[in-house]
Amino acid sequence: MSEHERNAVVIEDDADVRALLTELLQQSGFTVAEAATGSDGVRLVHEQDADLVTLDLNLPDLDGIEVCRRIREISEAYIVMLTGRPDEIDRLVGLETGADDYLTKPFSPRELRARVAALMRRPRRRQAPPKPEDTDTGGVLRHGALEVDLEGRLALLNGAELDLTRTEFDLLATLLSGPRRVWARETLLRMVWGHEWASDGHLVEVHMGNLRRKLGDDPRNGRYIRTVRGVGYRLGSGVS
Repeated sequence: MSEHERNAVVIEDDADVRALLTELLQQSGFTVAEAATGSDGVRLVHEQDADLVTLDLNLPDLDGIEVCRRIREISEAYIVMLTGRPDEIDRLVGLETGADDYLTKPFSPRELRARVAALMRRPRRRQAPPKPEDTDTGGVLRHGALEVDLEGRLALLNGAELDLTRTEFDLLATLLSGPRRVWARETLLRMVWGHEWASDGHLVEVHMGNLRRKLGDDPRNGRYIRTVRGVGYRLGSGVS
């Protein structure tokens, strides 16, 4: 998709902030639709086939977390959560429900543009080259009871589909692509998020925590994800 064909939806009840976001995204080459409520925003995301959504956490009709969940049911758009509530719980819950990134108000226009540009450089469908011994001819990575279909972007555990966000899927696929490798946090940031996040290891920790919960993993002795202290992460044995 060429840059001028990109569609964005700004979901923000503050008219001044909404106008600022619209102007910044238009300067970045997006066609922008605006919504002042969560319900209108979800509708616009569907109608516009949005590539990017900026989503205020505090909306007059629906909580931003609920709006994020509804968007994820109908769209693979990148979601940047904007919040004036900087406490950690909101951030963690926002990322767990499918947001790709967050910014705290007041935000820097330069930082917003940089983060949006980095998100848009991430492929919407991952094409990581799997190791030959960990895949069949259909491009499926296997590790114990875990199966990851790269092309279909499906992850199965004991035959049941896992409800993963885009980022969680990309992290899991990356780990499985190098089953004997220790993945440094900085490497995962560059591969999954882009160079702009190379120093923000907290993003990896948040998403790995969410991924572990969905895998039913013990964070201290995980079957599928093991922490290598001071370095990063590697795959576990895949067995209890």
